[in-house]
Amino acid sequence: MCESSKYLSRLTIGIDATNLLKGGGMTHLREVLRKALIDCDVVDKVVVWGRQETLDLLENRPWLSKISPPQLKHGWLLRILWQRFVLPKQVLIHECDILFVPGGNHSGKFSPVVAVSQNLLPFEWVELFRYGWTIMTFKFLILRWLQSRSFRQADGLIFLTHYAKKKISHCLGNSQAKSIIIPHGLSKRFNSKPKVQKSISEFSNTNPFRILYVSQIDQYKHQWNVVEAVSKLRQDGFPIVLDLVGSSYPPALTKLKTAIARLPNAIECVSYHGEIPYKELHKQYQISHLGIFASSCENLPNILLEVMASGLPIACSNRGPMPEILQKAGVYFNPEKPKDIQRALLNLIVSGKLREEKAKASYQLAQAYSWECCSEKTFGFICEIAKKYNSQYQR
Repeated sequence: MCESSKYLSRLTIGIDATNLLKGGGMTHLREVLRKALIDCDVVDKVVVWGRQETLDLLENRPWLSKISPPQLKHGWLLRILWQRFVLPKQVLIHECDILFVPGGNHSGKFSPVVAVSQNLLPFEWVELFRYGWTIMTFKFLILRWLQSRSFRQADGLIFLTHYAKKKISHCLGNSQAKSIIIPHGLSKRFNSKPKVQKSISEFSNTNPFRILYVSQIDQYKHQWNVVEAVSKLRQDGFPIVLDLVGSSYPPALTKLKTAIARLPNAIECVSYHGEIPYKELHKQYQISHLGIFASSCENLPNILLEVMASGLPIACSNRGPMPEILQKAGVYFNPEKPKDIQRALLNLIVSGKLREEKAKASYQLAQAYSWECCSEKTFGFICEIAKKYNSQYQR
């Protein structure tokens, strides 16, 4: 798995999963452990601390020990105190050589630590203040302070994209942590070779051209702007519908519903399906003809990878790391300007050739992302940091 075996005895790796419950961070931990090939003389045991709901999502392995402290059941304050004062002692009791923190928050006095940057929102001022002066804004400000502190104290840092590394490194200043870029992987069930692209004239209002946007309804996801663009295209006579899939932040959902009620034809051509179980999500991609992703703040959007692997042509936001990931395989737009979204959608809708070209290109790019590779690189980096810390400590 890594080259550390000639420098170290077998390692025990601790994992702090106390602040992971769902979303991309939980998917990352589950898949990294599921794909781990701990079959060499480097790693002896992996110990994970987390809430029981989190641990239940992790597959059992002979080398994996799962611990759910009762304190984690009693709210975020007790969880933070346990993480700060009790976890370091637990790590020592279980003789862990290194602590892996996939959630990014670590306040205890233990070294070495490898942390992962999963959430970019606290580090982007413009995006953060889309929530106004609300409890959510203060939550992100606190998270910014906590993660900045954790990243500065970490011995190793894992970033998901070059964009995220640049943004966060600027906020951290002179961090001494060794860093690496390891993108998330992608489940193979999303793989579906691009379909033959039909002319828009072959669709009708009873057999519409389906545009799919999978993402939480949130302030920086701009679903209402997408609705406005689709509504105007529908007014122009294009037989299109928009399917919105994802959970919701209540104020953003209210904004979306207001837009649907206000805009001409929107009620007829826009459907909000709520959250679909992750295991069923690939079926939604399979019945769609075009994917759209209109977020203005991401670290590494797993959803964009899923759309790419599903063989759909993609209209995509030009913000954040999206151009780094999708490269020349998408048609880009400004997510805050409905007219620009309309332009990008129109270009793809009217040209089957363009859709075919972009779908094939994005599908090929998606093949580079795998959980096997992510897992191997992650454990390799953890071994490297443990080796480096051990060699320094023994001097």
